[in-house]
Amino acid sequence: MLDQLDLDVKLKKSEAHEQISELRKQLRATQQLIREARIPVVVLLEGWEAAGKGGTIAELVYPLDPRGFRVRSTRRPNEEDQARPFPWRFWKDLPSRGDFIFFDRSWYRPLLEDRVEEDPGENRVKAMAAEIREHERQLTDDGYVVLKMWLHISKAEQKKRIVHMEEDRYERWRLADKERGFVKSYKKYLHAAEEMLELSNSGNAPWHLIEANNASFRRVKAMRVLLETLQRALEAKPAPRKKSHAGEKNGEAKELRERARHIEISGPPTILDTVDLSKELERKEYETRLDPLQSRLRDLALEIHRRNIPVILAFEGWDAAGKGGAIKRLTQELDPRGYEVIPVAAPDAIEKSKHYLWRFWRSLPPQGQMGIFDRSWYGRVLVERVEGFATEPEWRRAYDEINRFERQLADWGAVVLKFWLHLSPEEQLRRFEERERVEYKMYKITPEDWRNRLKWNEYRMAVGDMLEKTMTTYAPWTIVEAENKLWARIKTLETVVQAVEKRLDE
Repeated sequence: MLDQLDLDVKLKKSEAHEQISELRKQLRATQQLIREARIPVVVLLEGWEAAGKGGTIAELVYPLDPRGFRVRSTRRPNEEDQARPFPWRFWKDLPSRGDFIFFDRSWYRPLLEDRVEEDPGENRVKAMAAEIREHERQLTDDGYVVLKMWLHISKAEQKKRIVHMEEDRYERWRLADKERGFVKSYKKYLHAAEEMLELSNSGNAPWHLIEANNASFRRVKAMRVLLETLQRALEAKPAPRKKSHAGEKNGEAKELRERARHIEISGPPTILDTVDLSKELERKEYETRLDPLQSRLRDLALEIHRRNIPVILAFEGWDAAGKGGAIKRLTQELDPRGYEVIPVAAPDAIEKSKHYLWRFWRSLPPQGQMGIFDRSWYGRVLVERVEGFATEPEWRRAYDEINRFERQLADWGAVVLKFWLHLSPEEQLRRFEERERVEYKMYKITPEDWRNRLKWNEYRMAVGDMLEKTMTTYAPWTIVEAENKLWARIKTLETVVQAVEKRLDE
């Protein structure tokens, strides 16, 4: 199978740049259709060491909303994994419907590295392949997309890249002695790979072979394979037709929007009244400052990984304040294997049966990685307080509980930063109305957003109390002036860069 690939195929960088630009636009739009159709997507990246799996994942996720995907690097099973059935650790990571997960190596590890290094025998290999096919069949029968890519390079190309990785500070840390020996074992790995592909290729989860000697060709082909796979999935299960607005047929939503349009600020003054919302950046200055900040954050991410320092960021703010855009620019140039964005919705039945902090403890990043919470544990003193989901004794007690929780994170060695994105009621209204007019933004606006807007003053008081009672030296709040999105994105990036630099200098 692999010997039929033309590894000399090339694509000029100029041609690739033009195609990638268009593919990114299509993938960005297709992700929203996948979300609306509630199709879960599992993407497996397998291939030779140094074939470009990490770079390919970075390219595939670049146009996607980071709140809709996760990336997992599959290492050797630990003691907990070994005490359970083989698929257990992969079942744990399956995405919710409408979301993506990208595996840098996957459940195929036993049929490749483990087989070459330990040689479990032909019968065990065939039994493992059958178990994997059954696992994938279970997923695809339930509506999952299982996309498998094999990145193929020649022995000479692999040898050249491993030498380059040893000299590249961004890649050197990923290179173990085992990988340096791959070139000597190329023939054995090739045989194992051929057999693995043959035993596990199926109609419901076929392999896609990517010629990866040329980086430009690899990037374009991988993006095209992903896009075409998603489009086929949508043809089989199209997204539901988007209504102009939920509840419009009976006039309730229209009446709700009319009542929520005009907001008058009332109540005692809070810290929010001191925020200067006139701050802004012109597009040219924004672009000038963005690239250096993103590059600097990439360097810092490498250093926190080396020093095993966790970074925890919590984003809160008014609806439509731009949390998603700020998170997107924060993560845009980072290795997607080094961070995770955790979108926080209303707790489910299991989460409600436990302490409200339980689900956040479960989502903490490991040392050396970054965890970014899109909404957070502050829901206890915001939405749960305002909407009556928590009793007054519960939400009043929560300020101290949250401070102690964050103190524990800081004592663990984490950099903990919290952002409140602030804007005016007038700017929020403008953004709400834009979301209703622009088709690709319609999914962002719901009747719940309008209902929340009616309680602006109740939320305003709750936010003021939250900022006052949970501002600490070990987990500080940054109020981000978000009337201008460009200003907000740069301020967020600068704050993270400065905080991580300070921690590294200590």
